Amino acid sequence: MQCPMETRRKEVLLAYSSGKLDAVDVPPLEGHLESCPGCREFVQAQRAVWDALDVWEPAPVSPDFNRRLYQRLEPQASWRDRVARLFQPFGLGRMIPIAASAAVVLMAALLIQRAPAPLDTAQHETAQVETVQPEQLVMALDEMEALSQLSRPVHADNTDSKM
Repeated sequence: MQCPMETRRKEVLLAYSSGKLDAVDVPPLEGHLESCPGCREFVQAQRAVWDALDVWEPAPVSPDFNRRLYQRLEPQASWRDRVARLFQPFGLGRMIPIAASAAVVLMAALLIQRAPAPLDTAQHETAQVETVQPEQLVMALDEMEALSQLSRPVHADNTDSKM
């Protein structure tokens, strides 16, 4: 028989230690255990574990064990769920989003209708008007006409170019 430790088939040794190995496979394995110290130590260690488990007695389960277990398994509620749960007895749980939306709309309306800040008194003063003499006005208009003629594009006269 091949050594289960060398072939990495420790499940055969575990099945033998727990008494679940097929009766056909037990005699060859026992023969191998007499000659292989590694497998023999593994089986002895496993039997010690099984013996300890047989002797061990678990602590009694408390009466409220199931309730505490389910409380721990229950997912934690978000803060929105906890706030909504406060208003559920009043039937307001569904009204919270509507009220919040209405508050936002009302705040926007108040900000839009808010009166503008008063203007500085310096801006309310009347503008100073200069008095201009008629001769100055005529001269300014003549100068503007002269400047506008300078900015016009010059077109070559077709009659002058034929000569």
